[in-house]
Formats: sequence, C-alpha cells, structure tokens
Amino acid sequence: MDYIDYYQVLGVTKNASEKDIKKAFRKMARKYHPDVNPNDAAAEKKFKEVNEANEVLGDPEKRKKYDQYGKDWMHAEQFEEAKAQQQRSRGSSGQQYTQDFEGGDFSDFFESMFGGSGGFSTGGRQQARFRGQDLNAELRLNLRDAYTTQKQTLTVNGKNIRITIPAGIENGQTIKISGHGGPGRNGGPKGDLYITFSIDNNTSFKRDGNNLYKTIALNLYTAVLGGEITVDTFDGKAKLKVKPETQSGTTVKLKGKGFPIYKKEGQFGDLFITYTVQTPSDLSDQEKNLFKQLASLKN
Repeated sequence: MDYIDYYQVLGVTKNASEKDIKKAFRKMARKYHPDVNPNDAAAEKKFKEVNEANEVLGDPEKRKKYDQYGKDWMHAEQFEEAKAQQQRSRGSSGQQYTQDFEGGDFSDFFESMFGGSGGFSTGGRQQARFRGQDLNAELRLNLRDAYTTQKQTLTVNGKNIRITIPAGIENGQTIKISGHGGPGRNGGPKGDLYITFSIDNNTSFKRDGNNLYKTIALNLYTAVLGGEITVDTFDGKAKLKVKPETQSGTTVKLKGKGFPIYKKEGQFGDLFITYTVQTPSDLSDQEKNLFKQLASLKN
C-alpha cells in the first residue's frame, strides 16, 4: 500500500484544527466532484483521495492512529495485539520490543502479519492472515432527505445492512461502515464498506456547507415603505420585517434556519435571504399619475 499524505491531499498542516480540515475538505470535494469534472479520470481519483483523507483526518481517533502508524493506521489494533503477544513470548519489556522495530518500515512487519511470506507465528505454525477487500458504493439522496436523519437498508454481497445516515450529510461525503466489506482469509479481519453520498437539490434553496441561501421577490411598495412579509424556510415559514427603503440585493440572515450540522444534534447553520425588488407592471392611469407626482416631488 503506497503512502498517501492525507494532510497534503487536503492542503493543511499536521496541526490543523478540526474546523480547518472540514473547511478544506468541502473546498476540495467541490473542486474535484464528478459532477463538476465529468469523464475526468484524474479528477475522479483525486476526489476519492480527498474523501479518504477526510474519512481519516476528520475522525479524531483515526487521525491519532494515522499520525502514529502512517499508512498502516488501519492495523494499529492488530499491531498492538501482536506486540503484546511478542512481549509475552519473549518475556521482555515493551521498550525492548519497540526497539526491535524502531526505524523500520511498519509495512514490512504488517505484510508478514497479513499476507507476507513470513506470516504470523502461532503455536509454531505460520499462518498468513489476509484482510478482506474494501467495498465502495454510491447512495443518492435528495436534499430534503439529507435534512433529517435517515435509516436505510442496503444489500451488499447478498446481505442486508441497515444504516443510519445522520442529518447534514454533504454531497460527495464518504462514510465508512466497518467490517462490512469482503471477508478475510485465515482469520483475517473483514474489509470495510465505503459509501459516497450524491445529493440532488431540487429545491429553491442553495446549500453551502451548513448555510442555506434563497432569493425572494419584494414588491416595490414594501421595499419603499417597509412592512412584514412571510418567507419559506426549509422546514416551514417565518415572518420577516422589511426595513423602509430596502434596496434590491439586500441580504438578511435568519439565524439557525439553515441546514443541520453533521453529527451536532440540534445545531443548524443560517438561512440568508436576498431581496430582488420588483418593478410594478400593468399600472393604471391613476397609478401612473401618482408616480409622476412622486417624480416631480423628487425633482
């Protein structure tokens, strides 16, 4: 397995915060998403690397293992187990064992454990344990489905797997279902199942991360005089006060009326409403005369 520097893939430093990693992932995922780069094999490969990097660095526990074991982070538990067994068989200290492998390539050791020529010794016999193959799948949702937590049943290798999809899942995001990949050999662990989400937006809202954006038409009279209007939010309606002399292009924020924040129960982004002021049409003669009078007053 070739080493991939996940920090480099996302363009962040090793001391990047969880927020920095999430922001970098969104930026890179949008840039290399297959919908933006149709029939581009290089972009598709990069998109998978970006999702893989986010899957590891976006999870504090996995990130800790990755920082310690590099490309062999997925086998960290097996490594620790083998180390403990080796200590017991040698009757030696943990420090001595670590020194045996210090400066070496962990991959050489793991290769012997999980399928190399040396194998892992148990009772004097050589048993090569092979980890099962990882599987990949794509799941399509519409934006309204992604707004609430969903439970779905997938069929993988003839078996039904019931999964919970947290509210706020993002387009292009990949999650891992541990132990639901291909079967291992000789007692090796099963592979994992990676599900990439493709989210279709058939609403009047635009989503960017946890925030939603919507443009609404505002009649000239309300824009000039001010007033109260009712607007659609993603989960209902809300009343808005319009200030007098509101200009076209004015944006207002409805706090907490955006999209659910992934795995943050009860937390939401914001909804941004942009006004476009409509010019009245089909005016009566009386209305035109009133506008003329107004124009003369302004002049």
